[in-house]
Amino acid sequence: MLLLAAVSEALSGVDAWLAHSASGALRGPEWVPAIFGPLAGGALLVAGLIALRRRTLASLLATGVFAASIVVGLVGAWLHLQRAILPTGPAGQRVQLDLFFWAPPVLGPLAFTFIGIFGTSAAWEEVPPGSGRLRLPGDLRLQLPYPKTNAYFYITATGVLIALVSSVFDHAATGFADAWLWLPTAGATFAVVAATMLGAIERPTPADLWTYVGAMILLLAIGAIGAALHLRLDLGPGREIVLERLLHGAPLMAPLLFSNMGLVGLVALLPERHLP
Repeated sequence: MLLLAAVSEALSGVDAWLAHSASGALRGPEWVPAIFGPLAGGALLVAGLIALRRRTLASLLATGVFAASIVVGLVGAWLHLQRAILPTGPAGQRVQLDLFFWAPPVLGPLAFTFIGIFGTSAAWEEVPPGSGRLRLPGDLRLQLPYPKTNAYFYITATGVLIALVSSVFDHAATGFADAWLWLPTAGATFAVVAATMLGAIERPTPADLWTYVGAMILLLAIGAIGAALHLRLDLGPGREIVLERLLHGAPLMAPLLFSNMGLVGLVALLPERHLP
């Protein structure tokens, strides 16, 4: 989970840089996620390495990174929301639904917040496994309302839901003219239901688990297909790579969020193991 979180932080920073570069040059706060993402990813990789010998120090380092990630995401979402609702705009340009389709994506920055939430769960050891009891510094205990694995299922469902809503908003601007646009809508909806139900089931059957695995594999496929379709649209008729097209066309990395959540969902099935 820490490795996935590290990669997600770094890629979210790259995605933020690409999105903000579409307006020309990055200005002021727009640099924050672009710089923070790779730095946070590097710090989490360091935490993963030192966790083999100093678990508590690694957990504290990771928790600090995730706390900062939550703040970066919430502040970014607020700044995007202000652009979407134009609170100081002239009459007729405030809080219009169309603005949410064309304004900076309000849910986009929340990727950092989401990584911070599920990463914090991964940073602390559950003792004993399946109890929902996290061991904190000073031999303190934090009792979760459900086992850590179930928390991962709920977090997976939340992450897929965020990607789903963001996808619907983006595709609504095109009127869902292409039949391919319904694939992430239907597939992600199924994955949200599957992950939520598995988190709520106390003793899942093999059929429950295989249904969930199928939903996560479907997310992997949706991300890959979406990225390929976006790339084809960005390249245009001549199949030439033009940076301007990549910046202003269909967002290349957005569909990969579905693949990322599919990986998170599959890793959640792995058994908890204690580090020395």
